[in-house]
Amino acid sequence: MTIDRRKLLQGTAAMAAAGALVGPFRPGRALAQAAPSFTPEEGASLRLLRWVPFVEGEEEAWNANTRAFTEATGVEVTIDQESWEDVRPKAAVAANVGSGPDMVMSWFDDPFQYPDRLVDVTDLCTALGEAHGGWYDGLAAYGSQDGKWISVPLCAIGNAICYRDSHIKAAGFEEFPSDTEGFLKLCLALKEKGTPAGFPHGKAVGDGNNYAHWLLWSHGGMTVDEAGQVVINSPETLAAIEYARQLYETFIPGTESWLDINNNRAFLAGEISLTANGVSLYYAAINDPAMKELAEDIRTTNLPIGPVGESVELHQTSTLSIFNHCKFPNAAKAYIEFMYRSENMNKWIEAASAYCCQALKEFADNPVWTSNPVHAPYARASESLRVNGYAGPLGPASAGAMADYVLVDMFAEAVTGQRSPEDAIANAERRLQRYYR
Repeated sequence: MTIDRRKLLQGTAAMAAAGALVGPFRPGRALAQAAPSFTPEEGASLRLLRWVPFVEGEEEAWNANTRAFTEATGVEVTIDQESWEDVRPKAAVAANVGSGPDMVMSWFDDPFQYPDRLVDVTDLCTALGEAHGGWYDGLAAYGSQDGKWISVPLCAIGNAICYRDSHIKAAGFEEFPSDTEGFLKLCLALKEKGTPAGFPHGKAVGDGNNYAHWLLWSHGGMTVDEAGQVVINSPETLAAIEYARQLYETFIPGTESWLDINNNRAFLAGEISLTANGVSLYYAAINDPAMKELAEDIRTTNLPIGPVGESVELHQTSTLSIFNHCKFPNAAKAYIEFMYRSENMNKWIEAASAYCCQALKEFADNPVWTSNPVHAPYARASESLRVNGYAGPLGPASAGAMADYVLVDMFAEAVTGQRSPEDAIANAERRLQRYYR
C-alpha cells in the first residue's frame, strides 16, 4: 500500500484514538520534538518492507504516523507487508541484489547477515539515544557492530505464557507453577483433562525460536561460549531435550509443523489451553464478541524457571535498517527520526496494546504497561531479554544459525523421534560449526 498525503485523512481517527490514551510523560524531551536533523533529498520517496502485524491498532498507528510524516515533508512512503517468515529471505535478496525496498523492519540479528549493504546510522542512533533516555542494552546489541550502528532497534515483542485460568484450576492447580518441574506436571494434568498445551516445534520465527531458546537456556545449555566456540554438545543440552520430549508428549498433535500463527489459532479455537505468545493472543479474543467467555478466562505469566535458577527468555526483537541502495538515505533517516519522536512513538506503543516493548528507556513511562494486569509479563521484555547466540557475540554466525533454525530443528528432531537426542545434538553441533569457524 502507498501512504501519501491524499490518504492522510483516512488515518486521522486512528491517530486521534491513539493520542487520546496517552497521558503526561517525562518532561525535558524537547530535542525529540524539534525539526528533523536530516533534510530529505529533493523529490525523495521511500519504500519500507515490514512484517504483517498481529495487532490492528499497531498497524493503524504506524500508518497514521507515516501519513503525518508525508504531510510534513512531502515524502511519500510505500509500505510492503510480508509474513513473518518471508521478511528475512526477501530482505536478504534485496540486500544482495542491491534493489527493492529502501528500508526493512527485520528480526533479531538479521542485519548482521549483510552489514556492508546497510547505511551507517550511528548519527541517528546517537541522537535518538540522547533524546530519549538511552537504549536498552539487549536491543542496542541488535543494532550495533564494531563501534557503529548498522540498524535502529525498534522493539522487543514480549513472549509470555498465555493460559485458560479455569482449565488450570480444573486440572488441580490454584496457582500457575513457577518452575519447570511444576510446569511439566501441569501440562500432564491438562492432557488428562482433554485441555492440552501446545508450543511450536516448527520453523516459527518468533514462537518457535522463543520456545527452543527457553528450553535450552532454562537448563543451563548454550549454543556457543563467550569466545564463540560451539558448546552445544553438553549434559545441559541433553537435559533440555529430555525435558522437551516429556513436554511434547502432553501437547496437542501436530506442533512440529506449527508456524507463528498456528498456536494462536489453536488457542482461540479452544483446542489448547496453554501456549506462549505475544499479548496479541489476548487481544484477538477480547476484540471478538463471540470470544467473550474465553477472553475473560485468559491469564498471562512469565515462562517457568528451570534448573539454571533464573528467568532466561528470548524475546522477539525487530530493527529498522536502511539499505545502501536507497537513493534517499537522508529521507529514510528523517522518517525513522520522525517515528521515534516522543508523541509519535508513544502513540504507536499505546496503540500496540503492550505488543511492542520500547527500545528506548523514556517510553517505559507509557501507561500501557500498567493499564491491564495481562500486560505485566510483557512490560520488562526489553530490559530482560537475552540475545540469541548467547553467550557468544552477535554477528554473521549468530544471525546465520538463527536464520537456519539450527536450535529449533534440534529440538524438533529429538521430540519427534526423527533422531535420537544424542544424534540431534551432534547434528546441531555440525551445523553450528559451519557458522562459527
